[in-house]
Amino acid sequence: MTVRKSVPLALISVAALALTACASSDRDGGSGSEGDTGGTFTFGAAGAPSVLDPFYATDGETFRVTRQIFEGLVEIKQGSAEMEPGLATEWKPSEDGKTWTFTLREGVKFSDGEPFNADAVCKNFERMADQNEAAQSGPAEYWAYSMEGFGKDSLYRSCKVVDEKTVDVEVSKATSKFPVVLSLSSFAMQSPKAMDEGKANDVKTAGEGFEYPAYSKAPVGTGPYVLDKYDEANKTVTLKRNDDYWGEKAKNAQLVFKIIPDETARRQELQAGSIDGYDLPNPVDWKSLEDAGNDVAVRPAFNILYMGLNPKSNAKLKDLKVRQALYHALNRDQLVKTQLPEGATVATQFIPEAVAGYNKDLQPYSYDPDEAKKLLKEANAEGMTLRFAYPTEVTRPYMPDPQKLYEALRSDLEAVGIKVEVVTKPWNGGYLDDVDAGRYDAWLLGWTGDYDSADNFIGTFFGNLKSNQFGTSVTTYGEPLSKELREADAIVDEAERDTKYEELNKKIMEEYLPGLPISHSPPALVVSDKVKGLIPSPLTAERFSSVSVGGN
Repeated sequence: MTVRKSVPLALISVAALALTACASSDRDGGSGSEGDTGGTFTFGAAGAPSVLDPFYATDGETFRVTRQIFEGLVEIKQGSAEMEPGLATEWKPSEDGKTWTFTLREGVKFSDGEPFNADAVCKNFERMADQNEAAQSGPAEYWAYSMEGFGKDSLYRSCKVVDEKTVDVEVSKATSKFPVVLSLSSFAMQSPKAMDEGKANDVKTAGEGFEYPAYSKAPVGTGPYVLDKYDEANKTVTLKRNDDYWGEKAKNAQLVFKIIPDETARRQELQAGSIDGYDLPNPVDWKSLEDAGNDVAVRPAFNILYMGLNPKSNAKLKDLKVRQALYHALNRDQLVKTQLPEGATVATQFIPEAVAGYNKDLQPYSYDPDEAKKLLKEANAEGMTLRFAYPTEVTRPYMPDPQKLYEALRSDLEAVGIKVEVVTKPWNGGYLDDVDAGRYDAWLLGWTGDYDSADNFIGTFFGNLKSNQFGTSVTTYGEPLSKELREADAIVDEAERDTKYEELNKKIMEEYLPGLPISHSPPALVVSDKVKGLIPSPLTAERFSSVSVGGN
């Protein structure tokens, strides 16, 4: 049966049933059943993993691989955005919300045979918190954002062994992100022995990039698969089943990621039978893929596409009237109808509707070229130049065809007299680095949520005043916005916190407008009709251990 319609987040598990074909979702399998087949599931990946140590990864293609090898203390339930037990079975906070006690799962070993216990957990936290200058400057980005820095500035304080199966993790303040932030792939548990032997933290700068230690090519986790081989020449990553896995064993003996950057080539390989599925098929191909007998699963839109603005690069962007003018210039209704898949919507704020704290009263900025011209004139910014960039060699859940989206937005901006300086670079060939370095006035980017939290969206974007892509440190609103985000995150009562985020979303859109939210787009995943057991994730975070191929 084909899953075609985009469904609400709460109902994604119902949609998943069409692909799961009675596959078990019970992770706590004890000794577990044996894998059902000796077969192979081959997935067409859009890009190569950047580094196989998930702690230093920041991109979806890397996490797609590492997610099969590693597990965290907490996980996200398949087919949802809800937290569930992972390597910890229980957790509870102290009265002040600053100390979290985790009870660890018994009978778990890392794939190198080392025991998973309280000592291993604390060694993982100590490793993550103790990063050298090179790692802090880039590779350890997820820790820097999520834990708000290193050392005395960090949210993380300490990890203490209570007994073999219990740890206390101390944080500097009560926060909405704990413990769900530990579900991030970057914070998965890794073998302390393997990390020590491979000098896991020995990251070095190398020109404009980084050099990673031996461990980054041979990481060790507790998950249902282990790394077999990364063949860079043939562009494949091969994983093999972990037969000593603590839970239900993987259905296939092998999981292969075949790296095929071109989306058309991925579709052709699926049709030829050389891969069993791939992510983010072009929306124009959905019907033909279905007609050919494939299953197209359309996930809920748990993302945001935005046009980033950098007042550090272009001082005119400090003026709210200029930012509002740019927004009124954009015909987002037409863009959504002509460039994005069915089910895409015009954004009213920086978070999707499914996230707690979404303000339902906000309305989209109107498409009004005359108002845009009026505001530009009032701001003495008529005919201003905007260095506006977009990425190549990439397809993202929120951005299926970056060039087409860019051209539509560029045309709208030029229609109100803005001179657009076109800049483009490959996604992993300088674009993301240039965005981080603040080299553009404006750029296209987006975000798929890691979990159901407003902080995971607007806190990530604007919370760190010293380091964010929107250059808010040079604005009058940057400091108060960061302060308000910290205060909202620290509210313990869930209903009160949600109300605060609703108020903040209104203020961000009406008073601050640090960037321009464009749209929310439902991403699809396609597999052949031979594939069973796949559970689509609204976070695009599928686990493949439940998948079988060929009816086995």
